[in-house]
Amino acid sequence: MMMNRRTLTRIAGAAALAAAVATPSFAADLAPDAMVLKVSGETLAAIKADRALQGGDINKIIALVDSKVMPHVDFARMTASAVGPAWRNATPAQKGQLQQEFKRLLVRTYAGAFNAVGNREVKVLPMRAGSAGANDVVVRSQLVGSGDPVSLDYRLTRTPGKGLGWKAYNLNIGGVWMIDSYKQQFAQEVNTKGIDGLIATLAAKNKSNAAGK
Repeated sequence: MMMNRRTLTRIAGAAALAAAVATPSFAADLAPDAMVLKVSGETLAAIKADRALQGGDINKIIALVDSKVMPHVDFARMTASAVGPAWRNATPAQKGQLQQEFKRLLVRTYAGAFNAVGNREVKVLPMRAGSAGANDVVVRSQLVGSGDPVSLDYRLTRTPGKGLGWKAYNLNIGGVWMIDSYKQQFAQEVNTKGIDGLIATLAAKNKSNAAGK
């Protein structure tokens, strides 16, 4: 049976979370494609076994994302990329607020995906020639199972320093890079309301989302 776009997006979000989760040893020791494959499989298995996560227990989801996902995401880079040129002119306090509100927004995005995992599994595709030894790579994968495969691509960067491994800084779901999508929205807010206006808009959206949980 074919699934609608909303369901596919939610499923893709769950896989995105799974691919981002890693223990420090995984992040440090594995190649980027191997990390995505191993961590995705183990995390999807954990999600399927946890009724609270599948049922949308937001407090448990936030704890999971904060403790396991965010340490392995280049979150400052993600936020800066989404905000665009205005980031350079933001004060340290504004940058801190932007990261905080953007993080909350992404946590809520992930939260809606947990009850749509089903019996799907992650298939990591071969990396393109020339990727070996690179410090910035794209790992392509598919969420396969019932229905059509959902394409998922990850941009990862090798973190400077021994043993720090790879960190994700962008995600492509079905041909749309997540940061590019947010960049368009954030640019409109900054152009009309400034940085403080963008912060206020994100805070209001997060508050609305929390009230509707």
